[in-house]
Amino acid sequence: QVDLVESGGGLVQPGGSLNLSCGDAEITFKLYDMGWYRQAPGKQREMVARISRAGSTAYADFVKGRFTISRDNAKKMVNLQMNSLKPEDTARYYCNGRLMGREYWGQGTQVTVSS
Repeated sequence: QVDLVESGGGLVQPGGSLNLSCGDAEITFKLYDMGWYRQAPGKQREMVARISRAGSTAYADFVKGRFTISRDNAKKMVNLQMNSLKPEDTARYYCNGRLMGREYWGQGTQVTVSS
């Protein structure tokens, strides 16, 4: 049973920062490729950033230079540091884990960027 739990969302002003975290203390976290996705109302879910179990990262063009994904295998956590937030970053952010062709999702955490 994989139970990814996100935290760290909230309301922030444009230009502000948030740090999202996600983890599951019960899994062999270091084996999982991890990622963050987001879904805004009326839009499809889209990839934000991914980090492989080896630590390689990939970012969507719209967050490059603003967001940073990282992982702490000892704490079994993946983080998404979001800087210079824009109103268009408003969405529900979901943690994703992949292992041996299977995908697992958290329940999501809401990020709202508004003045």
